[in-house]
Amino acid sequence: MSSIGAKKEEEKPLDCSTRDAIADGLVDLLKPSVEEIDGRVKTVRESQIELRQQIDLVAEDLKKIAELQGIPIDLEPYVKKLNNSRRRVMLVNNILQNAQDRLNKLYSNVSKETAKQKALVDPQTK
Repeated sequence: MSSIGAKKEEEKPLDCSTRDAIADGLVDLLKPSVEEIDGRVKTVRESQIELRQQIDLVAEDLKKIAELQGIPIDLEPYVKKLNNSRRRVMLVNNILQNAQDRLNKLYSNVSKETAKQKALVDPQTK
């Protein structure tokens, strides 16, 4: 029986200042990571957009060359490959956009929860 009583004493709810400190610690812990990931996602997205534009330019150039040259080389397979690559780049860009949106929501939710915790703590201390 004495071990049961000891367990009950260990399971005390956290007081407001402890909860606030934990919430602040979590925000401080997550914030740099979220900001770093967000920055990297933005950089990758910009690269993806640039790559897509370059693919479009190369595809246009290949079409023009094919039209201007009377050579029997069929450039259509290469144009199809470029279009396929462009489609993949757009798919990756969409995935990155979704990941970035989720990160922003996560960060926003953590910030809101921290603000709620601080609001709960502040009225009690006044």
